[in-house]
Amino acid sequence: MPGHEDGFFTGGTLFDHVTPEMRIYKEEIFGPVLACVRVKDFSEAVDLINEHEFGNGVACYTRDGHIAREFGRRIEVGMVGINVPIPVPMAWHGFGGWKRSLFGDMHAYGEEGVRFYTKQKSIMQRWPESTEKGAEFAMPTAK
Repeated sequence: MPGHEDGFFTGGTLFDHVTPEMRIYKEEIFGPVLACVRVKDFSEAVDLINEHEFGNGVACYTRDGHIAREFGRRIEVGMVGINVPIPVPMAWHGFGGWKRSLFGDMHAYGEEGVRFYTKQKSIMQRWPESTEKGAEFAMPTAK
């Protein structure tokens, strides 16, 4: 990284075509890193994610609302992003994962900091097609 040649700083890094046999898949790393695992279908993706020993955060990119809902419902991970690259919620949501991705009894903040034994899942979604219309504040009506 320019200006940090003698240090240990790494810029944003993408690992594509990651497989479950790779060390980067097996270990939970933190940093500006995105590991992309490719699967043949939705069912394989759900199984692959749920079988992993860690469960901090995961993202799904889709234009299909049904797939988005099913992904959020079936995934056993603490933070789920739908069309959001890093599902880091705002302060009113708990921050942290499930399984071996959580140390201690509580997440960093949010409702889970108050409710000691709650297992929370945050799902954030963004649907780019509607962004072009701008903010919509009217109540939907049938025509």
